[in-house]
Amino acid sequence: MLLSLTIDRVEPLADGTPFGAVGAYERVIGSARGEVDPTDPANKGIALIDKAPRNARGKVEYATDVFILRPKDPARGNGHILYEVNNRGRKMLFGNIADGPQGVNDPKTVADVGNGFPLRQGYTIVWSGWDPDAPRANMGLTLTAPVATDGGQPIVQTVREEFVSGTRVGVLETFKLSYEATTLDQTKARLTVRERAADEPRELPLNQWSFVDGRSIKLRDGTKPKPGYLYEFHYEARNPKVQGLGFAATRDVVSWLRYDPDAVRATGGKISHALAIGFSQAGRYLRNHISEGFNRDEQGRKVFDGIHSHIAGIGRVFFNTPFAQPARTGTQHEDHDFPENEFPFSTATLSDPLTGNTGSLFRGDGSDPLLIETNTSTEYWQKGASLLHTDPLGTTDMALPENSRVYMIAGTQHGGRAGATTDPGPNINPRNPHNPMPVVRALLVALDEWVTSGKAPPPSRVATLADGTLVEAGKSGFPAVPGAAVVRVTNRVTPPGDWVKPEPAAKVYRTLVCKVDADGNEAGGVRLPDIAVPLATYTGWNEYKPPYPAGEIADRDGSCLPFPADKAARESSGDPRRSIAERYKSGADYVDQVQAAVSALLADRLILPEDAEKYIERAHREPRVAP
Repeated sequence: MLLSLTIDRVEPLADGTPFGAVGAYERVIGSARGEVDPTDPANKGIALIDKAPRNARGKVEYATDVFILRPKDPARGNGHILYEVNNRGRKMLFGNIADGPQGVNDPKTVADVGNGFPLRQGYTIVWSGWDPDAPRANMGLTLTAPVATDGGQPIVQTVREEFVSGTRVGVLETFKLSYEATTLDQTKARLTVRERAADEPRELPLNQWSFVDGRSIKLRDGTKPKPGYLYEFHYEARNPKVQGLGFAATRDVVSWLRYDPDAVRATGGKISHALAIGFSQAGRYLRNHISEGFNRDEQGRKVFDGIHSHIAGIGRVFFNTPFAQPARTGTQHEDHDFPENEFPFSTATLSDPLTGNTGSLFRGDGSDPLLIETNTSTEYWQKGASLLHTDPLGTTDMALPENSRVYMIAGTQHGGRAGATTDPGPNINPRNPHNPMPVVRALLVALDEWVTSGKAPPPSRVATLADGTLVEAGKSGFPAVPGAAVVRVTNRVTPPGDWVKPEPAAKVYRTLVCKVDADGNEAGGVRLPDIAVPLATYTGWNEYKPPYPAGEIADRDGSCLPFPADKAARESSGDPRRSIAERYKSGADYVDQVQAAVSALLADRLILPEDAEKYIERAHREPRVAP
């Protein structure tokens, strides 16, 4: 339960700029303290809770950062919390759903909040810390959690870490360890390198690496890690934190804001409903939040009425376990053998022939929220997203329970957002700039309506086995686009194994992807105008280029492959796709087709009117289509 919430300061957001009919907002910045009863069934699932230090009341304490944006006049707000789970301490809401700038962790100005979408809806927006190791720099949100001990003595365990330079975190100079090494004696540790996950690791001699200190190592003599290569470090670590308290902290903060009369100090007004949203790691966190029972507080009350998980695939977070590393996320090339995917994947109740288990992501005990899950094409190639709506062997489409919806946003990549570029980076193909956020915005509105009035959201929209659009990766029908690297395999999803000493998996789940049309664009899911009325082929996959490991699926990037401008360009390059000039008779013809696509999406409540208008305006200005 929450013991206290201290408000350090309240100040205007954006100098009091009004956001639609809701008006001005205020920033409320503070911190909260809480404690959990380790004997309460609501907390027994927290790893190492039995080894955490206790206060005089026999409880385990934590503290967390809290950041709130609230309507200055609560009567003009909607009375709903929108809680964004932070991603590695970062606020991502405005940079995603509001088409705003990236990397703004301390929103203060009009520019910081993009188009202001969640503010214009009237939400009381809440963030709090859940990850004890999230960076504190730049207003990073963190949790203060105790270190577990074994009868007062340090807990020690051999762990494995993986480091890759030049992909997710830029070029590495040193490798930062998740835990403190028990000794700087190199003979007690081992550093290996390999090009691909399937390769045999090669151990580096002790004269090729060294400890910098107890929390970092580096290669010697100024040697730089090879781009894209997998460096693995096995070492004896100590002092694990009780990380799973992060779930309890989220639960307790939101429950207090909803139900405690004193919470109006922080929210400004009474809260009637609470929604949560999370992007990528944060979406996976929310899947854990549901499955591990943290959507019910210690008094048995529901925490979140509705949850929107975006780009989580079937994943969870490597978090609530001793010596966990929650920043990890497994793809075909990186972090492949760390825990993330664990049956049950779907909200449907299923049996798993690989493990013999039966279950659902939902608990069925009255704590389950209304759940919307949206994924891009990338999650089908890298994150096993087809298992959200098929059986574990990918042989049958599954009917989901009435409180669950799943949507695939066709032709989009993980992390897709407004302003994304086609700069290929370390990849062969140009990156995919297609923005999935119009669908995410519309479905957040639909989730709110579902929660408050019972109006059901649009039916799930995904590729299916029944209509022939859900297929094996090598049978997607992708055309022979000249010069394009084409991915024909998915990331293997396997039952969890030993993450410290992983072995090749004997059993694999069958993951499927969406079949494509003659243009190479996906034939199923939610097809926004860029896919329904295309000027290019958009995919959820890409491949690395040298000096990165050849043939490996690029982390979570997609591809953009423009159509030829005209028939002559098509014929000279041998491109099988129709050219832009051949498919659109004129600019007016192109606008008419975009209008038809937009009207259909509007009718299905899969985009909002404001986004529909933007698509039409953009179509009128499209320079690639002849007047």
